[in-house]
Amino acid sequence: MPLLLILIVILVLIYWPQHWVKKVLNEHHRQPEDFPGTGGELARHLLDRFDLQHVKVETTNQGDHYDPTSQTVRLTPDKHDGKTLTSITVAAHECGHALQHAAAEPLFLWRSRMAWISIWSGRIGSFLIFAAPFLVLISRAPSVAILNIVAAFLIMGVAIIVQFITLPVELDASFNKALPLLESGYIKPEQHAAARKILKAAAWTYVAASLASLLNFWRWMALLRR
Repeated sequence: MPLLLILIVILVLIYWPQHWVKKVLNEHHRQPEDFPGTGGELARHLLDRFDLQHVKVETTNQGDHYDPTSQTVRLTPDKHDGKTLTSITVAAHECGHALQHAAAEPLFLWRSRMAWISIWSGRIGSFLIFAAPFLVLISRAPSVAILNIVAAFLIMGVAIIVQFITLPVELDASFNKALPLLESGYIKPEQHAAARKILKAAAWTYVAASLASLLNFWRWMALLRR
């Protein structure tokens, strides 16, 4: 019974934030505000203000993000072309990552390196799962379990580490970069609380993703121990 209760609590912590996040973002993304520019235009302005003219601003269908490899702020079309509070806030948040990159902030750089490592560890882990039976036959090892455990860690364990590093990076981009900028005159005082709520909702997406990955990893390890 306690195990079932823990599982229910974890599931609530994973799926409730997803619902709440969508609600908050949509709530402030319905009606255009009287901003002088769109989310894309604000992003371009902020980057130019901090002498980051080399950082590009583009639209994407892959979700709002900053790409450190090509040094590009990418916004979905509705955010890039929108004048809603959600558009403006999300654009400022992604520019916060560009500021982290420009300042060579250690945690941001570590997150970028770990993301690259996670890609390769996932490929190696997938190869091990596929090749495990053959490797056991060749090496005459008594069990494939150890290889499967190593593969599970390479595929999911490293990804979990990346997500837990990502959370403080996201919080910094939101509350130490984007929010002070927005509150310095880009949004009205009566919009401050809503912008803070949007940024908090965005942060919860990473908390939920980390918990989901942790739960999935725990299930894999439980299956492999059988």
